[in-house]
Amino acid sequence: MKRWLWPTLGLLLTVIILFATGCEGITSPPPRTTAGAASGQNTGIWVTGTGEVSVTPDIAVLLVGVEAQETTVAAAQAKASGAMDSVMASLTESGLKKEDIQTQYFRIRQRTRWDDRTQQEVVTGYQVTNQVTARIRDIGNVSGIIDAVVRAGGDLIRINDLNFSVEDPSRYYDEARQKATADAKTKAEKLAKQAGVKLGTPTYIAESAMVPQAYGGIMYSQAAGPVPAPMPAPAPPPVSPGEVKVSLTVQIAYGIR
Repeated sequence: MKRWLWPTLGLLLTVIILFATGCEGITSPPPRTTAGAASGQNTGIWVTGTGEVSVTPDIAVLLVGVEAQETTVAAAQAKASGAMDSVMASLTESGLKKEDIQTQYFRIRQRTRWDDRTQQEVVTGYQVTNQVTARIRDIGNVSGIIDAVVRAGGDLIRINDLNFSVEDPSRYYDEARQKATADAKTKAEKLAKQAGVKLGTPTYIAESAMVPQAYGGIMYSQAAGPVPAPMPAPAPPPVSPGEVKVSLTVQIAYGIR
């Protein structure tokens, strides 16, 4: 090897030695972790508690309407409108405010039958249905109001639903919330004891409330057909509002100590 190459080879060897020595002190960075992976919402003890308060309903919701069937739309519409006007007048005369009466459903339906001779549907008439929701605040007069609308609507009257509720359930939420929270804590303490850990403080709390309703189950309708012979007017139906339950649910996550 020529003498003039020796200094160059010596310098290159020195650089390689220094680089190898420096790399011995270099370590790989620690693996990255997702923030909250060890303390996210999926950790701890999650429980659901329920609290209920029984109260007397202060409002009734009546779904009442009329149904008419004729050979033409105009005739069916006129018949249904006349009956509904009588029903609406009966409701207002019974003390209901106009803002407590709301149209819930209106439908015009074509009635048909199958003709075996022509092998096709034949129109036999038209059916008009009109329903309103009436909010009755005088609970003691529910029976009388039902009797009045039945008389007003006659054979066209249809009563499809009746339920009782509490107009402002929020005033009962504090008591229901206390019961729900206590229920949730009891469940969490039992789980912690069974798991052999100590219960920590809550890290997450959420609640949901249910609007109370109790259904009376009163329904009245009459199938289309010949008009029966007049009968004595029936007595007002017995109606008992009973009690409804204001229910509130809380979901709580407890830490583990």
